[in-house]
Amino acid sequence: MALFLDSAIAADAREAMALGFVSGITTNPTLIAKTNRRPFDVVAELADICGGTVFYQLTAPSMAEREAEARRVLALRSNIALKIPMTTENLALAANFAAEDVIVGMTATYSPAQTYLSCEAGVAYSIAYVNRSTRLQGDGLGLVREMREVVNACNTSTTIMVASLKSPQEVVQAVIAGAQHVTIPLPLLKEMGNHPLSEQTIEEFARSMKHG
Repeated sequence: MALFLDSAIAADAREAMALGFVSGITTNPTLIAKTNRRPFDVVAELADICGGTVFYQLTAPSMAEREAEARRVLALRSNIALKIPMTTENLALAANFAAEDVIVGMTATYSPAQTYLSCEAGVAYSIAYVNRSTRLQGDGLGLVREMREVVNACNTSTTIMVASLKSPQEVVQAVIAGAQHVTIPLPLLKEMGNHPLSEQTIEEFARSMKHG
């Protein structure tokens, strides 16, 4: 299991990497657009900050252009991986890259059937948007459970990554439901490490030391 930072901001990446237990970074076109910088410049900088895998999502309009975009971004740094939006057409592209030992994640997965095809394509990650799926389909956690059951049944190297998580509770529920990897923004990551009762206990210990 691995924890990823979901961000395109270099300062976030530095802070997350300094924690020592964040394995990589995921980006998407929306996150990159917020930086007001060229996408390839953003992902290259993140790859320099992060020693692990950094995902870049393809956006070109045609299959040929997406393949060219992928090859350009993969040439930037050795630790860059591909996020490819889930469609039948894009699975063919993903399978070709997976056969070349490129790390590929099929993103925007909304059904276990799509996960099954990801397994057959040999990609590394089937990526679900948990909170968004709950809002649009009713049960994002149920989707994660079914996706994991498919992966287990296929006895495949494909694994389940979850994104679109809005609270510590939702992160934990997704892991219990079968997610093997989690990607979250820095504020949520930091929130998960803190708890009012932990802070209260630390303060009590500090007071005890003063009176000891």
